[in-house]
Amino acid sequence: MPAPKVPAITVGLRPFDFQPSASGELPAVSTLLVTVCALPGGTVRLEFALEGHIGALRVPESEAPPSDPLWQHTCFEAFISAPDGEHYREYNFSPAGQWAASEFLHYREHGHALGEENPALLPITSARCEDRLTLTAEVPPMLLPTSPILRIGLAAVIEHEDGSLEYWAVHHPAERPDFHHADGWTLRLDKRLVTQ
Repeated sequence: MPAPKVPAITVGLRPFDFQPSASGELPAVSTLLVTVCALPGGTVRLEFALEGHIGALRVPESEAPPSDPLWQHTCFEAFISAPDGEHYREYNFSPAGQWAASEFLHYREHGHALGEENPALLPITSARCEDRLTLTAEVPPMLLPTSPILRIGLAAVIEHEDGSLEYWAVHHPAERPDFHHADGWTLRLDKRLVTQ
């Protein structure tokens, strides 16, 4: 019997320590939603949709190769592990089309990079207009933990035109932004429940 089809999971990210503008000026980012779903064959799709004043942000362009780690600029991120394991994987997705993935043995204890030898292994598409920036990444099974149930943390680093950074996540469990903190990985996805 085929696995039942389930709707994708869509959640909103929120900035760390959000402070409304005293002048009443609207923030550069009004909403940041992420949709996660399992595809046939074990791939996990992540769709990030940022709405706001995109012109007030620094968004990496595809023509410029990254000179710094992706997470030092506007970048969308996922942290994925088995439900009870200490091992986890970090994925960074740049609107410029680059990605990076690493395995960690314990909290912030880096193990090794994943998939560096084959950049085409993880396809990324992105688009932008005046008020919207979107990015879709499809993480193949060979880059994911082998567990059928995944614990997922979703996050983003947003760079403003002045170079300042904002840190967005579903949940901020610590006193400072810390996407590696497992208490922030609030989603559970069963890869056997496929969305098409």
